[in-house]
Amino acid sequence: MTALAEKTGFLKHWDRFNGKRFSPYFEPLRQSARARFQDLPFPTARTEDWRFTSVTGLLGVPFEAPQSLRVDRQALPTLPPGDANCLVFVNGAFSGALSNIGNVPAGIKLGSLAQAGAETAERLKAVMGLASFQDQVFTALNTSLFDDGAYIIVEEGRVVPRPIELWYLSSPGQKNLLANPRTLIALGKNSQATIVERFLPADPLSALGQAGAYFTNAVTEIVLGERSILDHYKIQKEDTNAYHIAVTQVAQGAASSFSTHYFAMGGGLVRNDVRVRFDGEHSEATVNGLYLAGDTQHIDNFTVIDHAKANCASHELYKGILSDQAHGVFNGKIFVRPDAQKTDAKQTNKVLLLSDGATINTKPQLEIFADDVKCTHGATVGQLDDEQIFYLRTRGIDEKAARGLLTYAFANDVIGRVKINALREELEQKIIHL
Repeated sequence: MTALAEKTGFLKHWDRFNGKRFSPYFEPLRQSARARFQDLPFPTARTEDWRFTSVTGLLGVPFEAPQSLRVDRQALPTLPPGDANCLVFVNGAFSGALSNIGNVPAGIKLGSLAQAGAETAERLKAVMGLASFQDQVFTALNTSLFDDGAYIIVEEGRVVPRPIELWYLSSPGQKNLLANPRTLIALGKNSQATIVERFLPADPLSALGQAGAYFTNAVTEIVLGERSILDHYKIQKEDTNAYHIAVTQVAQGAASSFSTHYFAMGGGLVRNDVRVRFDGEHSEATVNGLYLAGDTQHIDNFTVIDHAKANCASHELYKGILSDQAHGVFNGKIFVRPDAQKTDAKQTNKVLLLSDGATINTKPQLEIFADDVKCTHGATVGQLDDEQIFYLRTRGIDEKAARGLLTYAFANDVIGRVKINALREELEQKIIHL
């Protein structure tokens, strides 16, 4: 397929709008992103940051634009309790019937970008476009085509008492679906919030193996004001016929605290970028991830921590559990700029291979241009210890249970850091029943 044909397959979706876009306030940015998308190449094996992940299969799928869809609530995973704030999007479009935003505390605004008014759009201009589309082709695609997504604004000094849930559900039916959800999050000075993003299937045909392929091309942008605190969780449990490419871009103000925990448990081809930039001193970021893959799944994790200011700390821990013929990738970059003295940065990637056919490519990187810093990185790859399995079996535990216990112990270093009890228990059950 030629480069022109590859682009035409996506740009055809632009024509369906005919100037009838939702949220016209973001239209100039869309136009700029479309022009840039036409100029940018798709990544190949020669693209350094993508050399272990091929998108050739994705580019050969004739994706169709998402259609409005009513989903039977009975077919959905269990939604959060009725008193929880939850925004639900089906095939990229907001579903008011499935969402619950009626009990939002004062000083917190959340809703659908397609329904955002002029005042809200003006407030979000500081967030929209934070994820650069100048050199990221899939971010340019999202920016040029996004219809809808969630926005959350927490005003200065406000504390959100309960987690806010964002559910992005895909139901392609027998078609090949393309969705470009956008999430914008802005925390004011001295504010605090906990936000959970979920990417899930919602199609009964999936269970029968009859659903079409679908491509979730997501962008999340987060701006933290001075001394604000955000705990962020992302759970990706899409079908194995799904392509999932996503970017989470974060800009931290002075003395802010950001933590993100990413759990990848689905998808056929998955690429998840997390990019954090320190825009103020005395800030801290924790970037953790756990990825589980089996069969022929491919999960690529790419992180960038940009220490652009002095006196900041970052802590990064990614763990992978791979079985069958699964392929994992971890590429973590830490940049320490010349003026970023007193930087404290730690990065660790550990991978557990449960089969001889599973593979991992891991590449931790440090680029340091300051001299008064503490920076470490490392990667380990291994299998379950036969002696430990033997020890457990001598205590009356069968081999399958012994392997499960050791796998759980490996993953619990990440799962145990989840502060939401219900979510932590959900993840524990997933690991126990691997």
